[in-house]
Amino acid sequence: FIHGVLNDHSVWILQTRYLANHGFNVLAVDLPGHAKSAGANRDMAPCLSVEAAADFVIALLDAAGVTTAALVGHSFGSLIALEAAACVPDRITHLALLGTAFPMPVSPALLETSLNQPLKAIDMVNTFSHSMLAPPPSALGPGTWLYGSSKALMRRVQASNSAFNLFFTGFTACNEYKNGLASVLFAKSAMLFIVGKSDQMALSKASKTLIDAAKTCQKNVKVVTLKVGHQMMTEAPDGVLMALKDFFAPLLLPPNSLPA
Repeated sequence: FIHGVLNDHSVWILQTRYLANHGFNVLAVDLPGHAKSAGANRDMAPCLSVEAAADFVIALLDAAGVTTAALVGHSFGSLIALEAAACVPDRITHLALLGTAFPMPVSPALLETSLNQPLKAIDMVNTFSHSMLAPPPSALGPGTWLYGSSKALMRRVQASNSAFNLFFTGFTACNEYKNGLASVLFAKSAMLFIVGKSDQMALSKASKTLIDAAKTCQKNVKVVTLKVGHQMMTEAPDGVLMALKDFFAPLLLPPNSLPA
């Protein structure tokens, strides 16, 4: 599980907990320089490009001894997952892309604000990323204020690394990524696209570019559209979970095939 810009592994709490308790080995990462991957001195350099972040994911699989894997990525993390699947196509069996788009441009105004006024940019992104004020109960608890919880997470991650502006670095990597269509061609995995109908950060028409390319390659492609904005893991936690559960179901061995 690979998070997006100024997020960390905690955005996947419901999905990872469920899958871990239903037969899967689960690894939810903090990207380099973010939160718990910031190192003891709290100034570990973040990946400056999608390609570098994909290299990190592949190196992490190597270090964990994982020979084959399914990758799940949200937003920036979806581009990283896609690039990693293209780099090691024989190792990635399934690829779930949430809130994805290609290209994934960032407006010059938002880039400039993320560089010079990151706290203001956090407010801007939260406005664009949500389509509701309070989440369903299985996300963060009844009555939780989505804007407030998301803002707190982003501020915490930004503050976790005082040597680098993680916001500007992540946005720049998204803005400059050029390999999306080529990566779809190289990836051999089955693909799941989870699209937010009200997503203002990754517009559905930009998601369709990747979806159409994947279908042209005659891959096993599934598309799930949810009535949510960009932060779909909290706005539609159960919808996201059920889509992933169904997509990954073929990976589980039947009980009678396990060794005694």
